[in-house]
Order: sequence, then structure tokens, then C-alpha cells
Amino acid sequence: MYASLLLSASIVASTMAGPPPTPIEPVVEEMHGFKIVDDYRWLEALESESEAVRTWTTAQNDYTRSILDNLPGRKAFEKRLAELMSVGSVTAPTMRGNLYFYRERTGDQNQPVLYVREGHDGEGRVLLDPNTLDERGLYALTWYAPSHDGKLVAFGLSYADNEMPVLYVLDAQSRVWLAEEIPGKIEFCGWMPDNRAFVYGKLEDPNDAYSRSFRFHELGTHHRQDPLLFMQEKPTRVPNAQLSRDGRWIITSFFEGWSKQDVYAVDALAWRRTGAFNQVPIAEGLEARFSPQIVHGDTMYLFTTLDAPNGMVCAVDLNYPDRDHWRVIIPERKNTVLKGVDLAKGMLVATYQKDVTTRFERFTMDGTPRGGIDLPGLGTAAIATRFDRTEAYYLYESFNEPESVYRLDLRTGRSALWARPEVPVDPESVTVTQEWCTSKDGTKVPMFIVHKKGLPKTGANPTMLYGYGGFNASLTPWFDPTAFPWFEAGGLYVIVNLRGGGEFGEAWHEAGMLGNKQNVYDDLYAAAEHLFERGYTSPEHLGVRGGSNGGLLAGVAAIQRPDLWSVVIAEVPLLDMLRYQHFLMAKFWIPEYGDPEDPQDFQWLHAYSPYHHIERGREYPAILFTAGENDNRVHPLHARKMTAAMQAMAGNDWDHDPILLWIDREGGHGWGKPLHLRIRERADWWIFLMWRTGLRYGE
Repeated sequence: MYASLLLSASIVASTMAGPPPTPIEPVVEEMHGFKIVDDYRWLEALESESEAVRTWTTAQNDYTRSILDNLPGRKAFEKRLAELMSVGSVTAPTMRGNLYFYRERTGDQNQPVLYVREGHDGEGRVLLDPNTLDERGLYALTWYAPSHDGKLVAFGLSYADNEMPVLYVLDAQSRVWLAEEIPGKIEFCGWMPDNRAFVYGKLEDPNDAYSRSFRFHELGTHHRQDPLLFMQEKPTRVPNAQLSRDGRWIITSFFEGWSKQDVYAVDALAWRRTGAFNQVPIAEGLEARFSPQIVHGDTMYLFTTLDAPNGMVCAVDLNYPDRDHWRVIIPERKNTVLKGVDLAKGMLVATYQKDVTTRFERFTMDGTPRGGIDLPGLGTAAIATRFDRTEAYYLYESFNEPESVYRLDLRTGRSALWARPEVPVDPESVTVTQEWCTSKDGTKVPMFIVHKKGLPKTGANPTMLYGYGGFNASLTPWFDPTAFPWFEAGGLYVIVNLRGGGEFGEAWHEAGMLGNKQNVYDDLYAAAEHLFERGYTSPEHLGVRGGSNGGLLAGVAAIQRPDLWSVVIAEVPLLDMLRYQHFLMAKFWIPEYGDPEDPQDFQWLHAYSPYHHIERGREYPAILFTAGENDNRVHPLHARKMTAAMQAMAGNDWDHDPILLWIDREGGHGWGKPLHLRIRERADWWIFLMWRTGLRYGE
């Protein structure tokens, strides 16, 4: 069928004044009374499935490289990026007795290495170096889980950013790998107390994102013999499991979108005795989020937004799980969002978010406050605790402080630096402010503005606006060393906290999902207009960037308000919102976006779906779409089809405002990508942004 679509070698090899042509083969269908014409349905195939798609992708990649690789300052900037991205990284340790497990990447290593120390101040010893498994650095350590005694470590390895980790187990003393090898996008759910068995989840069919099962494995047995605990019931009901430390309870949860979960408890001892996996309801059929945080003995500490949109924690006796027996341990606060709770010796440590920055507070086991923890500044932190000690560690970063690990004494609240990478920049050279804009409906929306100290407002400062706005995810401060050349040359970096995220609790999330999704885009436009009104920048000097759900944001922004931007970067984006649910794991996202097959949902999805609102002859900003051929989340069809349609219809001057596509044939959604690919990726969008906003690197 697609023989007519094959592109000639001369087209592939050329670097034309405009983009390579794309054959049209219309598919016409009717959806809820609307006639939908899809000229590029053939681009929905993967390269492995279609020679036509493979040839067309090569032509697009060659065209993109012919532009991006020759932009002013590219080589100098890429060299500087290599220096900046060779900065090391380290994680907070996982504690087991006197053993401290952590990941660290140094120098030009493609992937972080797993280490262990004896004592918190001991010398690190390499346990697993993924860089030795593949010369290109395509193997990545996705997760690791030491046994309770620290003698064994289960871990997941993925390849080429495919997010399909295979489970292995190694001996922490000898570094010898055991015979265990379990494929299928493994997630680890907990070791049994004897350290000889564990619970895990996997995909039964690697090609079916909705075939997740949970099983019990004893070391030394073949995984095909592992008893089944339970299976996924339907695509939009995502299962999970958590094994209690003492092996008594298996807590199961079913995720139906980012606003609703069901939670159950299983008596694991009874299951092993009788074979009956009896799931007793804890929270079922309630319109709220429920997240089992800790199981301590027979008590589960349950996070919920039930009648508490900013979150609270309840203690649930698993022997008497009815709601009448729940006890509120940490009540909701009206102006602060509770993100979760961790267990230390004799206390709970709550993580809060206030004005989009992290706070830690201590509580007794019955919820009596014991005071906050002073952090190094206003930034983002994640804590690692252990039930048997008051020693803890937290990872902290901000726009002007690199990712650093602090050792914390929870009794006194005092902390000291444990590890911090050296960075070849001066973090104190930049300043951070928080401002608020007013969205279309009057909602106040915050943003962080980061730039070089003393930078004057010219009304024409090159500026990048970054957002996400979905899935209850919060954009809190983070350290990005690759932004410092941008700062040094006079650029502004603006991060806007759009509705749909989790910055201000469940109400903020719900205000940007399903039929409220247009609020997210209106918030973004209000942020851009605020920057103009305050004299920071202008449309000729403003770019917008986003990835994944943020890539959808960038795609909508390009189509709905092309007048606001000179450049748009949409990474691994969703763009065809009338067919997104048919591919990979996208049915998981129906509770967030809606179902195009439902007439009501179709109305709002069709109203903003970028692929369906391109106007012929209209001038659009310069655009870079990116995707990964190995992406298991967002199918590259979105970037392919959108690029083809815009190249055919836009009235752009291709020398000034090209529309480009880069398909990374060695990459996926972005997790576990090796250093050299990350350097190329960052160089692509930074230099493209600089070129179109008027900032010249090295001049």
C-alpha cells in the first residue's frame, strides 16, 4: 500500500531550501458528527514496521541536522555543554544497618554507578557500573532495592531509554550476579523479611502496556514458576503493590487517574497458607486520591485528599480497616500542600510544599508536631529515612544550588553537607524572583524568573518560558548547569506553575484537567503577556518549551497563539488528541485528558488538539519537534504527523522560521539517556532558542 510513499534517495540526501516533501494519503472518518481528515495516518507506523516511514524520517533528520549543526556558535556551545554536563551527580543513600547504598556519576560517565559504603563516612565501593555493559552507555540502572540485611541487591536494567527494566539480583559483598533474570518492565514491591523472596510487578506481554501482573518470587526458582497474586483488570485502572517490611501485609492500589485511587489490604500470611489472595477494601469507589505511605506493624499511614484537597494522613488499623476506625494523624492545612510522609525511629517526617518550595516537619507517631527542619534555602528537597534510626538524608537543589545531599539528625533538626558535585559555574551569579500573573479568568498564577544578577530589563531580553501543567506534577526549583551559558549571555529563564499541576493541591490540579484543560494554556499566555507588560521581553525574543504533557502545551501554544513566540520547542509531545489513546500506554491518561470516543470529552479535546487546528498559509514561529523511536510512553507519530502537516500548510519563511523534526533513534522518552545523547539534545534546543531569540553564543 505504501510503495507510492517511498521517498527518493536524492530527497533524503539533499539539504533543501525548504523541508523535504511528505506524501499525502488522506483517511476520512466521522467522529460525533465531525468530519475528520487525516492526511498523514501512514506516519503512525514505527520505522521497524514501515520502510516508507524510515525513509521519510531519515529525510527529516537530515534536514534538521543541516540546520541545527550549522547555527552560529553551535560548536563552541556544545563544547561548553560537555564541560557542564560532565558535572557529577549523587543520590541520597539507602540505609541498611551499617551499609549505605547510593548512585553517583562522575566526569564523563554516561550512566550513574551504584556504590555502597560501610558507615556514612566510609569509602565508596562499586557494586554495579552500567557503563561497562555497553560501550555506548545505553544500559541504565533504572532502580535498585537492597534486601533488609543489605546482603543482596535487586536491580532493574533498561536499554536504549526503553523503560523496560529487566530484574537481576547481585550479592553485595562479592558483586556476583545471581541466576535471577526476570524480563517485563519490572517494578519492585518489597523483600520478604528472610531476604530470600520478594514481590514484583511485570508486563505479561511486553507489547501490551495493560497486561501488568504481580507475582511472588523465591530466589533460585525460575520466574515462570512464580505464583500470580493478581492481574490488571482494565487499561485505565493501573495496579500497584507494596509488601510490608515484616511480610505480613501486601497493600494493593489501583490508580484511576491522578485524582482517584482505590486501596486494599491482603493478609500475606493467609495467602501463603491458603492460596487465596483476598483483597480487603480500605478505600474503594471514592472520588479522591489515596496513597499508602507506610505500613508499620499492623498500621498503615494513608495519604488522602478525601475532604482534604491539600492532603492529610490517616492511620488505618489493617485488622479493622473500616473508615469509622481511621484516625487523622496529620490534618489538612489550608495554605500548604502535603506531598507525603516518611517513617523514622519514633516519628513521622512530612514533606510539604508551600509557595512551590519544599518544607519538612516532624511529628510523633500520633501526630503531635515536633517542629520543622531548616533547609539550605527555598528549593526542592526529597528525604530518605529509616524506621530504625533518627539519621536521615535529603537531596536538595535550587535554581542557584546544585543537587546536594545533606545528612540530617532528626532529633536536633541539624544537618550537614554529605556530598555535592563541583560545578564549573558560579551559582551565586544568578538571581531568582517569584512573580504572579493574572490569567484570563482572574486566577493568580506564579512563576520563577531566573537571570544574571544586575541584568537590566530591556524589553528585548532573550527569554525561555517553560511549563508543564498536568498530572498533579509540580515544577519546583531545580539546578540546571546547562542554563548558565544562557544566563551569562543575558538570557532569562522563566518557569511558570500552571494549573493542572500539583503546586497548590488537588483543586489546582482539577482546574487544569479534562474539560478545564484550556485553563492551562490561558495561564501560559498570561505569563507571556506579563513578561511583556513588565518590560522583560517581547514576542520576537520569547521562546516556549515543554516536554511530554508539556510538549502538548508547547504544541497548543504554537497553534493557538503564534503571535506570542519566536520559537517553540516541543519534546516528545502529544499532538493528535483525537487518536492519542490508541497507542502505547496512553489509555492510562484518559482520566486526565478524557476519551475522544466519548461525545462530551471529544468536544473539549477537539477544541484544542493542535494537529487539527493548523491554518493553511498562516505564519507560525520556528518550531523544533523531537521524539524517541524507543519511547514507550508517547508515540513518535505525534511529532511526525504534526511536522508533516505544518510543513505542508504553514506560510513560513523557511530560512527564518523553519519547522523541524528530530527523531532520536537511540532514545525514548528521556529516562536513562546516556551523556553524549543528552549533550546533543540540550545543544539542539539551546542553540535553536538562541538563534531565534537573538542571543549569540560566544560573540
